[in-house]
Amino acid sequence: MPEFSINDVGVKVGLEIHQQLATNKKLFCNCTPIETEEYSIKFQRKLRAAKSELGEYDPAALFEKSKSKSIMYFANPESSCLVEQDEEPPHELDVDAKRISLIIASALKSKIFSEVYPMRKTVVDGSNTTGFQRTMLISQGGYFEVEGKEIGIQSICLEEDAAKILGDEGSVRKFGLERLGVPLVEIATEPFEVNPQHVKKIALSLGRILRSTKKVKRGLGSIRQDVNVSIKDGGVVIEVKGVQQLEQLEKVVEYEAKRQHGLLKISKKLQEIEWSPKDNENGSVTTEQFKKCKSKIIQNAIKKNQEIVTIVFKNMGGMFGYSPYEGIRLGKEVAELVRFFGLGGVFHSDEMPNYGIEERDIENLKEFLKITDNDAFLILAVPFEMMDIIVDQIILRIDHIKNNGIPIDTRLATQDGETKFLRPRPGAARMYPETDIPPIIISKNELEQAQENIPKLWDESIKEIQSKYEINLQLAEQIFDSKYIELFENIIKKINVNPTFVASILCSTITNLERSGLNSTLLKNTEIRKTFEFLEKEKIAKESIEIIFENIMAGKSSTVEEAMKMASIETVNDIDLEKIIQDIVDKNEQLVKNQKERSIGPLMGIVMKELRGKASGEIVNKLLLKNIQKKL
Repeated sequence: MPEFSINDVGVKVGLEIHQQLATNKKLFCNCTPIETEEYSIKFQRKLRAAKSELGEYDPAALFEKSKSKSIMYFANPESSCLVEQDEEPPHELDVDAKRISLIIASALKSKIFSEVYPMRKTVVDGSNTTGFQRTMLISQGGYFEVEGKEIGIQSICLEEDAAKILGDEGSVRKFGLERLGVPLVEIATEPFEVNPQHVKKIALSLGRILRSTKKVKRGLGSIRQDVNVSIKDGGVVIEVKGVQQLEQLEKVVEYEAKRQHGLLKISKKLQEIEWSPKDNENGSVTTEQFKKCKSKIIQNAIKKNQEIVTIVFKNMGGMFGYSPYEGIRLGKEVAELVRFFGLGGVFHSDEMPNYGIEERDIENLKEFLKITDNDAFLILAVPFEMMDIIVDQIILRIDHIKNNGIPIDTRLATQDGETKFLRPRPGAARMYPETDIPPIIISKNELEQAQENIPKLWDESIKEIQSKYEINLQLAEQIFDSKYIELFENIIKKINVNPTFVASILCSTITNLERSGLNSTLLKNTEIRKTFEFLEKEKIAKESIEIIFENIMAGKSSTVEEAMKMASIETVNDIDLEKIIQDIVDKNEQLVKNQKERSIGPLMGIVMKELRGKASGEIVNKLLLKNIQKKL
């Protein structure tokens, strides 16, 4: 199998950054955007695709509608109202959101329009109760610099965030409305040619410009990166949504470039085969042929009254398993499409016999459908009412790959840096004017105020943090880029603790606990602040903080007090501490005689393990040294 080299395919990348704004209310109502898991209201909707002002249906909307999902919405009156429920017209545009978006556009040297027209963007996946997202183009053009190179800005939009998905349950998809309507800016860059490792730097630089305004939200979900990827010979741009972490960007770009180039190779090979979609007008129902099959997957599907459908592809033997690069196969493309409709997956002939399907099952199938060794086939379990839609979509997709190469998709980034099919790419029919909101005028005074409030450059902000809190450059960068910058400044302002120590806890200790699989969202800012208050009042030692945070992030406790009780954290008085250390030195007398004062290192570890954060490391060090010298 040939190795893939991204440098040989001519990759172009464009970024779309979606950043929530730090406002006190939503974009078109007075609700406060509070994250919650408590819902006292629920209602159900069924969304459908509608024609745009062009008289056309958007392909992405039609495709999403084919899933026939019902949508269940959950709401809390504290964070959503009748506007989010689509039972009341939108209110006036939030002035703070407007002001912040103008500052961001000015900071990026983008040309702001004097009149802004709210639009409706068709969305029928359930994430908007209305079936559309409200958005408005604020400005076009502009640029920012990364390592001396200008990165162009295509457009800046102010829009509503979508509802928070809570999960799927059969044919019902669930959403929470607390996030719906939260104002955010969408910044789209011009496409640029760089190595994948530079994409992260560009996204980071743009994120830092936004954070420099001190008017944007921080934390998981408050900023999202979508990335548009195309290759020189591909002819299409693929949008990859949902890149939550910057570390994913490089992997996503590399994988998507490899996938696109691999599809071109698959397309070329398909063109050498005499196959036409006319040979596959419908799949064949083969449930009877599989009733005695030992495959648990097949038998479970039959018990659910699903049909076992086989689609035959003449002269395509070997094509579903053909892999131009590792992990890139036509079979995988089809499986992603099938999963979009809520099915578990698909079996293809190039992996048979397998999954409990035996050789005799295959032979019976070949005999029933007159399949030759040169043919390929797919086997899938489908609800009867969805059979024709799914079979048609599979055949259309393979025909598109044969004749056009790369399907024009919107895809979703996975945690391991790959991408998977989400829906077809939307077209021009997706947008139409918002009839409930008049055009928004941008005054000369508003433009002047935006210019006056352009934030300092990132470098200047870092230098200011370094100087103000007397911390090193690396720590200043880490705390600025983290979600804890406001909390850090608040702690230092009101609690007498060392800034370097606080920044280290927030940027290193919590991050290390996250890497070990613990959940930082369980650790609330109020509890972090309380921990440092306890430290100031000498209720705990520095060494206790990691133990407390670990306990809360593991879900064992919800407050500092509970964590202290569960971990038996309490400060040891001087007399007891002296006795504990003296006993440990006595027990390790031979070690002290052999290593003398160098024995303080291993003994320190023993004492701290024994105390579990009940005493300061500095005090323990002094007492150990005193007892070692006494023993010598």
